[in-house]
Amino acid sequence: MPLYLIERNFAEQLNATREVATAVCEVNSAVGIDWIYSFLSADKKKTYCLYEAPNPEAIREAARKLNIPADVIIELGESRITPGPQLFVPTRST
Repeated sequence: MPLYLIERNFAEQLNATREVATAVCEVNSAVGIDWIYSFLSADKKKTYCLYEAPNPEAIREAARKLNIPADVIIELGESRITPGPQLFVPTRST
């Protein structure tokens, strides 16, 4: 399944709780996407999330159901760049 990076911009500081994360996972599962992990910006007004999803529309559908933004959705390629002897590493098996 393709990997996507999602940038979310919030008007106020985000207060992430276990309950919010559980609700996000439940909705994501219902629409067929998988939240891998997220980074929270220093000002707590942006998140950068890595997802597996069949397409960007599935991500938008989950965001609408959760009433959260999905401002920028970027499909990532098949390789990641890593420091070390092997520069390019496949992100998933083909």
